[in-house]
Amino acid sequence: MANIKSAKKRIKVIETKTLRNKMIKSKIKTYVKNVEAAIAAGDKAVATEKLNAAISEISKATSKGIFHKNTAARKVSNLTKAVNKMA
Repeated sequence: MANIKSAKKRIKVIETKTLRNKMIKSKIKTYVKNVEAAIAAGDKAVATEKLNAAISEISKATSKGIFHKNTAARKVSNLTKAVNKMA
C-alpha cells in the first residue's frame, strides 16, 4: 500500500482512467458485434452503416490513446474486409 501522498493520488487517477478505458473498449466491442451481426444477417446496407459507426468509434478511441494506431488499423481492416466480402 502506498504511504506517500502523490502515490495515493496516482492510484486514484489510474483507477479512474482504467474505468474510462474499460467503458470505451466495451462500447467498441458492442459496435463490432453489431457489424458482425449485420454481416451474418446478410444485409449489406445495414452492415455498411454499422461499419461506418464502428470505424468512427475506433478512431476516437485511438485518438484518446486507448488503442495503439496499428491495433485500430487492424480492427478497421478486418471489419472492412468482412463487409466487402458480402458482395
